[in-house]
Amino acid sequence: MAIDESSVIWFDGALVPWREARVHVLTHALHYGTGVLEGTRVFETADGPAVFRLDEHLARLERSARMLRIELPYKQQDLAAATVELVAANGHRSCYLRHLAFLGYGSMGLDMRHSPTSVSIASWDWPAYLAAERGLRLMTSSWRRTDPNSVPPAAKATGPYLNSALARREASDAGFDEALLLAPDGSVSECSSENVFAVRDGVLRTPPGSAGALEGITQDTLLTLARDLGVEVRVENLLRSDLYAADEVFVSGTAAGVVPVASLDNRELPSAEGELTKRLAQAYRAATSGADARYRHWLTPVRSA
Repeated sequence: MAIDESSVIWFDGALVPWREARVHVLTHALHYGTGVLEGTRVFETADGPAVFRLDEHLARLERSARMLRIELPYKQQDLAAATVELVAANGHRSCYLRHLAFLGYGSMGLDMRHSPTSVSIASWDWPAYLAAERGLRLMTSSWRRTDPNSVPPAAKATGPYLNSALARREASDAGFDEALLLAPDGSVSECSSENVFAVRDGVLRTPPGSAGALEGITQDTLLTLARDLGVEVRVENLLRSDLYAADEVFVSGTAAGVVPVASLDNRELPSAEGELTKRLAQAYRAATSGADARYRHWLTPVRSA
């Protein structure tokens, strides 16, 4: 992934040159994973660039921080204004955004109380996080999501991403595109950084947060779009065999978008991109581009700065 390091990053209240957005080696989050993050997208629309579901992303950042007892020094509206300011300053027509709040350098040790919170927002071009022309090849990882009483699955925190990184590396080393992780009880959880959906007999199904899956904003978007298309949706536990037997499987995420799955554990699916997957991908593109007026309330125009 090539990043334009001539751009700027919003860091603790100011726009700074990319190479000057630095932290101390004894930063608490670097040693103990005490941070929360959001991945957000800016899409090109007929009226200029717009951030998709910015309010929902920042609300989740705030909830995640509260669950981890990380005090945010900025209000949601301040971070929204900073996000728009950053995108405008970098001149993006479309891009990926990374919001990050983390405990910085204050004291060493597990005690979180003496480390200040830093907040950053970065933007870069990230056109295709998962690229698979004929659909993704998934494998079930030997790594599983942790027990929900170990780390709150509803918090999008930095530390638990080690689990995802190990699963993704395992899948890549084995020649697959992405990893599917199971919950501690063996039910389907999610992929390393995407929610997973299964379609069978016209019904759209996706695992709940209780399976260790992050309740994704793109996931919520697709469930809303599906209901508006008259599709029956169910958020319920799935077994791996439910995916093997599905008519269609796809994954979704802010970075990935909507990506069809061609196979799981070397079992080919009936269609690499089924009809419902295509309809939802089209509806998602229409919503993010502003082409469908029903969903324009999800867009925050950058020109409003």
